[in-house]
Amino acid sequence: MVHKSRVIAVPVAGRHTINTYLVIGRRPILVDAGTPGNAGKISDGLARHGVDPADLALIVLTHAHLDHFGSAAELRRLTGAPVAAHAADAGPYRNGRTPRPYRPTGPMGRIMARARPLYARVDPVEPEILLDGPASLADFGVDGRIMPTPGHTAGSVSVLTDDGDLVAGDLIAGSFMGLIPRRPANPPFHDDPIRNLASLQAMLALNPRALHVGHGGPLDPGRVARWAAREQRRLS
Repeated sequence: MVHKSRVIAVPVAGRHTINTYLVIGRRPILVDAGTPGNAGKISDGLARHGVDPADLALIVLTHAHLDHFGSAAELRRLTGAPVAAHAADAGPYRNGRTPRPYRPTGPMGRIMARARPLYARVDPVEPEILLDGPASLADFGVDGRIMPTPGHTAGSVSVLTDDGDLVAGDLIAGSFMGLIPRRPANPPFHDDPIRNLASLQAMLALNPRALHVGHGGPLDPGRVARWAAREQRRLS
């Protein structure tokens, strides 16, 4: 029997400026861990949606930037849930530092790259589950898969539920960190824009019904596909 899953944003900054996501199937999992010092805020967000943090089955980290794994070590201590992440980003998780340099995608990224908090050191985390390819989430109570989507960082991943929800990390973003609703854009940084675009196009080919991003509200796949076609022309 296939169980319907729900994807719920648990923002840690602004209305949707920085998001983590609760994915509820037979059991709940958390995707991403916010910035440093967010563990209590995330735990309170889970509780507001009826999830005891101690019941989390898994914490999935989409990539090794501080706004996505900053509170991972503390959340693991709070919840007891194992952490899953891609092996290609293991070094930054283990030393608690984002890989450098940041590679801006535009003017916002060039400004943000000078911000000192982006270079802070956080509590390191050793993922119990190191991935090198797609992985089923069935053992953790969710009908879906963790999918490698490299480009933003070498070890970026996304979560795709069998219901068609794609929790996409920084594969794509809302414009101006989500301040302009429903408008797709590059996030401020990509290690490899061409590889990232290929990952985005591969995920769109799987016909998701919505993209849930790290920065901004949900994005419509058709609108993202049109944006990706323009981005393909620009990068060419």
